[in-house]
Parts: sequence; C-alpha cells; structure tokens
Amino acid sequence: MTRFGDYARTDREFPVALALLCGAIAAALVLPLAWLFIEAATIDVDRARELLFRSQTREVIVNSILLMGGVTLLSVLLGVPLAYLTVRTDLPFRRFWSVAVALPLVIPSYVGAFAFVSAFGPRGEFQSFLSPLGIERLPEIYGLPGSVFVITLYTYPYVYLTARAALLSFDTRLIDAAQTLNHGRWSAFRRVTLPQIRPAVAAGGLLCALYAVSDFGTPAIMQLPVFTRQIYVELYGFSSEYAALLSLQLLVIVLVVLAVESRIRPGDAAGGEGTNRGDQRVRLGRWRWPATLFPTAVTVTALLVPVWILLLWVVRTGSAYRADLAFEWGHALNSLLVAAPAAFVAGLVALPIAYFVTQHDSGLGRLFERVTYVGFAVPGVVLGLALVYFGSEYLGALYRSLSLLVFAYVVRFLPQAVGSVQGSLLQVDPKLVEAGRTLGESSVGAFRRIALPLVRSGIVAGAALVFLTTMKELPVTLILAPSEFQTMATQIWRAQDAALFQHAAIPAILLLVISGLSMVVLLSQEGGERGL
Repeated sequence: MTRFGDYARTDREFPVALALLCGAIAAALVLPLAWLFIEAATIDVDRARELLFRSQTREVIVNSILLMGGVTLLSVLLGVPLAYLTVRTDLPFRRFWSVAVALPLVIPSYVGAFAFVSAFGPRGEFQSFLSPLGIERLPEIYGLPGSVFVITLYTYPYVYLTARAALLSFDTRLIDAAQTLNHGRWSAFRRVTLPQIRPAVAAGGLLCALYAVSDFGTPAIMQLPVFTRQIYVELYGFSSEYAALLSLQLLVIVLVVLAVESRIRPGDAAGGEGTNRGDQRVRLGRWRWPATLFPTAVTVTALLVPVWILLLWVVRTGSAYRADLAFEWGHALNSLLVAAPAAFVAGLVALPIAYFVTQHDSGLGRLFERVTYVGFAVPGVVLGLALVYFGSEYLGALYRSLSLLVFAYVVRFLPQAVGSVQGSLLQVDPKLVEAGRTLGESSVGAFRRIALPLVRSGIVAGAALVFLTTMKELPVTLILAPSEFQTMATQIWRAQDAALFQHAAIPAILLLVISGLSMVVLLSQEGGERGL
C-alpha cells in the first residue's frame, strides 16, 4: 500500500513557507540549550579546570556511571526472562502477568523512592514490624544500592516491553529447525532466540540507561551524589558556573548513550511472520507453578509495597501535621493548568513538523525531526537550568512565568506528539490528497480538508501522551515554576523533603491513577495474541 510519505515523490513543489515555519520551531527548541555552552564559555580556563577536576566531580561521574550501568544490567536481567515467560511459555495466568509486570512503568520513580524509604528506611514501617522479633536494623536503603534497586523496579518495563514485542513477532519455525538439529531448549534460546531479540533488548536497555542517568528525584531522595542532584544543589547554592559545567558533562554522557542507540536502531528485531501459536509454547512441566514466583515477587515489590505505603499514609493522622503541606485540590488544578496548554501546543507544533517529514524525504526533514528529540534526550534538570540562564537574561517578565514553564514542557515532550502524528500521516493514502489538488485545492486546502480529519486521532493521542507525561514531570517544574505555584509533583517533593510523607499520599495516588491511563493506552495498541 502506498503511504502518505511516498507523496514526496509526486509533489514537486517545495513548501518554502512550511520549511521556514519548521526551521523557526527547531531554532526555538535548541536556542535555550545553546545558552549552556555560552555560559560555560565565560568561565575562566583555570577556574574551569579547578571545578572539573575536584574530587566532588569525580565522585559524581563515578556514581552516575555506576548507577546507569547497574540499572541497565538489572533491567535486562528482569525484563528478558519476564518477556520470555509471558510470551513463549505456558506460565499460569500468562495474560494477567503480561499486564501486571508492565504496570510498574506507571509509577514515577520518585514516588517509589520515598515509598521505599518510608518502608525500609530507619524507623520505617518494616522496622516497626520486625522490632518485636529483635531485629533492630535493616540493610541500608540509601546510596548507590538503593538508587539502583528503586530505579530498576520502575524502568525494567522498558526492556520487558521491547523484548516482548520482539518475541511476539519472532518466527518460531526457527526454533523448530534448531530442535531438529538436536539443539536443546537452552541451546536453541542462546543460539536462535537471543540473537534475534538482541537489538530490541539493547534498545530497551539503552532507554533504561538514559532514564537512570537523567533521573533527579530518586538519587536526591536516596542521597546519592549524581549529576542531576548536584546540578540542582549548585543552582540553588549560587554556583551557576559549576552547574553549567556539570550539565555539559552530563550532556556528553547522554550523547554517548544516544550514539550507541543510533547504531543499534537499524538492526532488525526478531524478523519473521510472528507465528507464535499456543501449541508452540515451551512447556515448563513441574516448574510451571514455581515459575510464577518470579513475576509475583517483582510485581509485589514494585507495585504493592508503594500502594500499601500510600494507603497507609492516607488513613494515618500523625501529630506532625503541617497546614502548609496539606494537599489542596488547587494543586491538581495547577497541574491541569500547565499540562493542558502544553499538550495543546505540542499537538499544534507537531503537525507541521510531522507533515514536512512525511511529505519530503530529505536531509532537511530528518534534521527537523531529530531536533525535536533534543529536549527529550536532555535531562529535565539540564533543560531547566538552560532556561534559567536564557530566561533571566532575555525574557524579562516572562521569566518564572507559566508561559515559560509550558514552553519547557513542550520542548521536553514534543517528540511524543511528533511520533504519534507522523505515524498517523504515514497511514493516509496520498491518492486522496492528490485527488483534492486535481479538483483545484491548494496544498494547504487539500491537507486541511482531506488529510487533517484522517490524522485527528493521532494528534489527540500525541497530545494526550504529552499531557500525562507533563503531569508527572518534577525537575523542570521545581526549577521553572513561579513562586507559590504548586503542582501535584512539587507537592509530593515538598512533603518528602520535610519527611512528612503522609502529606504526599493523596497527590501521589492521583498521579498513579493518571499515569495508569497511559499504560492502558499503550497496552490497548496490541491485539489478539499479540496483546493480553
């Protein structure tokens, strides 16, 4: 079937106005980030050398790399077996586990972090239960081990979902062929299945690495000095030059991760016709029921522990009540007040870029598309810092305004809308648009009357995804929100910063409900045997 992107071969008019509009959007997206380099360039060379080679910097670099590597390794060790169990075996309640083990993705990692601190930290809930048994101290939850553990629990679904998708499209006739050559179950997996799904597993692992190195809330709660936490501390400690240098170092690490991702992306993940049938599943035999202990343990740890802690906080009334930290429905309204405009603007801005990319398969189109991903790849704390520099210098009254905050959200999450709109445009038959033009419509008129109604669902889906992600965003909101403007995310942060976790319960539960909607949308895209 001919796709809308193939229309570029028949459309001989180069849309100059559209190209200029996309160029202006791209410039607006990258200009604030360029200010980081300008700020760093003003630092004296000797001073920069002193800052970059201090022991604190080395500690931050080592911790960040260890955190990224640990999270990636553990996510692969969790995600791949879970994907294999739920796709290729006769695991009991397989469809239930297919959804359950993906659900930790809906929990913001900073919510999971302070829930685990409340449960396993000093004088935590589990400590209270175990004290009558003579156990007075639990293993330390803070630092690198705790950060790796918590972030892994809420990022392994990236590996699980990519590996699952690869296994669902995997041609199981290759396994049959291996078995006819006297390869056992493990040998067939190692020699046939694993090489086929390796690109998907690597792509999911790199997403985990990118998330781990850019996460702000969990390392801050776990008291682990990493780039994101130190940048935030230095920004509010009036050491902006050190924050700028740390941001550039973090950007280098992110660029390395993205370079590795771009090398892996062209690989085919599990090619084939997707012939997974029920009678071809691996029989677990006597291990069938014991195998359920693995997804049960992961799900209980990642989901039930935080939910139990949150519900415990809801029903508990402590003496440490503080009126200024009490949840107000105005916090939820504020979250909607910035998330809704961000979603609308992102959907609006994504349309011309997605249209240009699909209509013109050119280097310029690919450049515009990749520029939109810059903000998404940059950690939120770095983007916030760049906009602090840029806004305080040039924006005047707009600095620390809701407009700047909404702009930051759009820069951060625009790729989600672009990808959704682009996917819808690729499904439009170009002959419909071409027919409209033969009837006298201009390019804009044909698109508005014919293509736009057909891609409306993609625009809405992309905007909805931006909305849901914006509701959870923490570092950008903390850095750029106007004074006294509190959202559900910042309210959670203020409560945990004061160690009054009960005040974070209601906004955290609301965020979980909202985040769960995104997972419903994600899983609903699969159908039949490829789904639940």
